[in-house]
Amino acid sequence: MPRALISVSDKRGVDEFAQQLAAMGWEIVSTGGTAAVIAESGVEVIPVEEVTGFPEVLHGRVKTLHPAIHAGLLARSDLPEHQDTLREHGFAPIGLAAVNLYPFRETIARPNASMEEAIEQIDIGGPSMLRSAAKNHESVIPIVDPRDYQRIIEMLQNGGVPREERLRLAAKVFEHTGTYDIAIAEYLNRSSDPLPVVLGLALKRVQTLRYGENPQQHAALYTSHETRGVSNMMQLHGKELSFNNLLDIDAAVMAVSPWRDRPACVVVKHTTPCGIALGQTAADAYRRALATDETSAFGSVIAFNTVVDQATAEAMADLFVEVVVAPRFHDQAANVFARKKNIRVIEIPFDGPNDPLDFKRIRGGFLVQEQFVVDPDETAWNVVTSREPTIDQWRDLRFAWAAVAGVKSNAILLARDEAAIGIGAGQMSRVDASFLAVHKAASAGHDPREAVLASDAFFPFADGVEEAARAGIAAIIQPGGSKRDPEVVEAANKHGLVMVMTGKRQFRH
Repeated sequence: MPRALISVSDKRGVDEFAQQLAAMGWEIVSTGGTAAVIAESGVEVIPVEEVTGFPEVLHGRVKTLHPAIHAGLLARSDLPEHQDTLREHGFAPIGLAAVNLYPFRETIARPNASMEEAIEQIDIGGPSMLRSAAKNHESVIPIVDPRDYQRIIEMLQNGGVPREERLRLAAKVFEHTGTYDIAIAEYLNRSSDPLPVVLGLALKRVQTLRYGENPQQHAALYTSHETRGVSNMMQLHGKELSFNNLLDIDAAVMAVSPWRDRPACVVVKHTTPCGIALGQTAADAYRRALATDETSAFGSVIAFNTVVDQATAEAMADLFVEVVVAPRFHDQAANVFARKKNIRVIEIPFDGPNDPLDFKRIRGGFLVQEQFVVDPDETAWNVVTSREPTIDQWRDLRFAWAAVAGVKSNAILLARDEAAIGIGAGQMSRVDASFLAVHKAASAGHDPREAVLASDAFFPFADGVEEAARAGIAAIIQPGGSKRDPEVVEAANKHGLVMVMTGKRQFRH
């Protein structure tokens, strides 16, 4: 009678799997909670302690770490001396091992999980059994994923599991245990050093894309399961997402994330906002964001920080949009979007743990930095001009400072009434970015006079301030830190502008 070892944390389908194995004459060995589930389904189970002759000890930390288990997993069926050794010691060969691991990733994903809780979810016996079974896959069927149960049952019912399938299963095991170990190492490293000496990067391919940035480039989407984001993304409608869509979705979610208590909307083209605004409702925020630059919004990705309702969906009916993304869509809104064949409707969580590190690929390596977040702390902000901001200007300066963080540098953003009216993005000089922001405002029918201006980095010269003054800008917010700050402040005072320095730069390259 062939012997199967089943010991799983994820118990999906394990009872039915054991029933089907038993029906084909397999003997089932199992542990603890798994054994109880299988026994409740009516299948006879041999407890692992009966095989090892030793009870579980140390609160279950030691139960399968025993020669009776690992000799059974590692003995080659094609070597008579291995089989003789098993018989000599009274061990039985194990022909199938269905094992998956303690929920370490799920534990550390909880915001309040303690180090002690995390440590107790580091599996020892599970990886050991899986590695033994995968190493000896010619003789043992290693299964780590419950989704493979039915496939293996069907193969066993039709003559056995072929070599190429065993190789696939073995590779899957080592992928699983490898990413598991990387998750543990990253967790322990980050507890002591935000930028560890060795950094593991475990990603799973979840989708092959039609192509990359250009049609001649192969591309795919890989995700990390330790953080909430694209791995939790749900597409409600529309054709397949493209490589460029995903880049724009990420930029849009980042740009609209600073606001939690007010509906916000951002319109993104080529990973930078061309419109962004707050509103009383999602629909109001959309109309105000669209008004920033309605021409550029054609073929955009639009993101909301709040639930999208029917009124918002109907407000978007006349615009060609590639993707609309939000934390949630009302059913009525989804029905409105469903009338447009190609628009992609994406739900993606804005809450939950975010990856603390940001990666940028360069030739031969990665640049790694702490993830950027807009800092709401205004204690370091200083009014450096003789003129103080009015209450309305303070409101718009706060909005503009948060909004400009999502714009590609060099970035200048003009705002009025908590809505952008002109954006200069990705320019090689700050004065050009200032000129472009004013030009975009005028071309969209906005009057920049008495608006506020946000700059993501300091003005290296007074020329950017002079450009703003010519347009009638009333107040400027910028980090400061240039050796020419006195000249910049002097220019602002000369033209009667307000200037606030935040002390923090917000580059987005």
